[in-house]
Amino acid sequence: IETCIDQKIKKVVALSTDKASSPISLYGATKLVSDKLFTASNSSYAQSHKTRFAVVRYGNVMGSRGSVIPLFSSLKDTGELPITDLKMTRFMISLEQAIDFVRFAFEEMQGGEIYVKKIPSIKVTDIAKTILPKAKFKIIGIQPGEKLHEQMISKEEINSTFEYTNYYKILPQTNKSSKNKLLIKNGKKVSEGFVYSSDNNKDWMTKSDLKKWINKNTNNIGKI
Repeated sequence: IETCIDQKIKKVVALSTDKASSPISLYGATKLVSDKLFTASNSSYAQSHKTRFAVVRYGNVMGSRGSVIPLFSSLKDTGELPITDLKMTRFMISLEQAIDFVRFAFEEMQGGEIYVKKIPSIKVTDIAKTILPKAKFKIIGIQPGEKLHEQMISKEEINSTFEYTNYYKILPQTNKSSKNKLLIKNGKKVSEGFVYSSDNNKDWMTKSDLKKWINKNTNNIGKI
């Protein structure tokens, strides 16, 4: 942050993660701190700089290293796949979608916002069945620091969250932000009790859609 200000960078978009929303792990807690630092830096230093900071928050990129798709793909020949919990769900975003959303944030940002793209959810068991239709499931239980469902926007953030056609925007939690037309634009404030998590999502990815994506991106799985 200080380097960007010193070098008079015009705009900065920090990459966050679903784990920053109601964190239960040290990694998630540090990402939440990062979100807070970047968004607060727009009003820090007594407004002595012109650098603008925003954040884009999304989950694991489909097919990326450490995600479940390359793991399941590597175990296909065993006939058995490890499942944390039969009820587990995850958000799904492609690398192209993530990059395009960051570009959008650069163009749209005023400073201090957290952008959350609307993306589909899927059951982890459906991912497993897509990759290995006749797989046997080995239930291994939730691992330390792991959530049953991913969360992008917590209940603590809803008072400053606005909805748009393809995304949500969490505004800086200040009294002025709630009335700032440049920040809000045509956004609609989310309803009381709203939480954006992978289990209560309105948009769900089908096994057919996932299969098409896997077939198209086979050579890149595990290399992102």
